[in-house]
Amino acid sequence: MIYKPRKQKVVTLVVLLLFSLNIISQNDSIVFSKLKNDKEWDLVFEDVCTKDWTKKWTLDGLVATVKNSKQGMHFTSGPEYKNDAHHGVLWTKKSFTGDIKIEYDYTRTDHATKCVNILYIQATGDEAGGYEKDISKWSALREIPAMKTYYEKMNAFHISYSAFGNQENSFHYVRARRYPKPEDKPFKVTQIEPSYDKQGYFKSGQTYHITSIKTKTHLFFKMESKDGVELFKWDISKIKPINEGRIGLRQMFTRFSIYKNFKIYSK
Repeated sequence: MIYKPRKQKVVTLVVLLLFSLNIISQNDSIVFSKLKNDKEWDLVFEDVCTKDWTKKWTLDGLVATVKNSKQGMHFTSGPEYKNDAHHGVLWTKKSFTGDIKIEYDYTRTDHATKCVNILYIQATGDEAGGYEKDISKWSALREIPAMKTYYEKMNAFHISYSAFGNQENSFHYVRARRYPKPEDKPFKVTQIEPSYDKQGYFKSGQTYHITSIKTKTHLFFKMESKDGVELFKWDISKIKPINEGRIGLRQMFTRFSIYKNFKIYSK
């Protein structure tokens, strides 16, 4: 009998674990690729983002600004940290049903080390207390776009990206959430596991191609740039489904970006 030292056994187990995690990652990539390239997708929204943004979008927030140029759609939130009036949210005028695929080019133009960008997927009002299903009917209540109004009064999936904690130079992350937050519960209950901490870093001035897909069972978010690719996945098969609503882009105060070649597909 050959004795295998305990240390060698531990190393072997670690190697096997890393190998299994790699297989899971490869499987996710295969599933995502098949979904992305499915021929059943219909293009239902397209904006190159170089011309008048008001034709296809609406803006929540009295301080945030949107301007078009050859570079794309420049979305600038207000400069004052912790001032809710300085948030901004861009919404598609159209609403979308079924499975959704969203693609766009994103360039971060700020140098912030806190606060987040958010992609809202299929948002509607929770239909309680005047918050009608069609969110355009209560846009006046979002002139000061406090985040609480959204996570308490809307049905929506939420993906945080180009995201930092609210402490200076805190860690970056990518997270998914399901609104609304139940009454008398902490905001954390909206979070869909896993949280991808210290992953998904977006460099200032660099363009990333974003692809997000929502089906009945999974939510995907993929970022691609000259530095490589990162793919994030959440199982939503046991979460109350959302089948229709608008697409939104939130920038918290102090966050600035350029968006281009925005496309939405459904099936």
